[in-house]
Amino acid sequence: MMSLPVKPSGHWLLLAINPIREIVYYLDSLGNDWTTYPDMKVLIDTVLQAFRAQRDIQTSRRGANSITWIKVACPQQRNQIDCGYFMLRFMRDTLALGRLKIPTDYFDEFKCAFYTKDQVDEIKEEWCQFMIKLNVCS
Repeated sequence: MMSLPVKPSGHWLLLAINPIREIVYYLDSLGNDWTTYPDMKVLIDTVLQAFRAQRDIQTSRRGANSITWIKVACPQQRNQIDCGYFMLRFMRDTLALGRLKIPTDYFDEFKCAFYTKDQVDEIKEEWCQFMIKLNVCS
């Protein structure tokens, strides 16, 4: 599975994609459905169909439009500016557990309706430390 941060219409969200099973897990901290971003869906569906064609994967048993989009009930942001940090937190939680499937009601280990200020500050600090190690800020 691969994680893909995307920013349709100025809002960061996370897609976790299993290209073999043709499943897209959709994590949006504003709670929007993927239909809010139709261009994003068309792009990802097209990429997965190209992946299928490149690997010569047969579509007769599943159909050409069998890509499954699963909206994950993830923690929601309480403002209009923290979406990038939420997306980073979703990615970190997903990678930390190393699972190939994301439950539709999020991971029990990290489940909450909202991240606390401390949880958001934690990912901000981790991101800053990561950037400092890369010498991006010098």
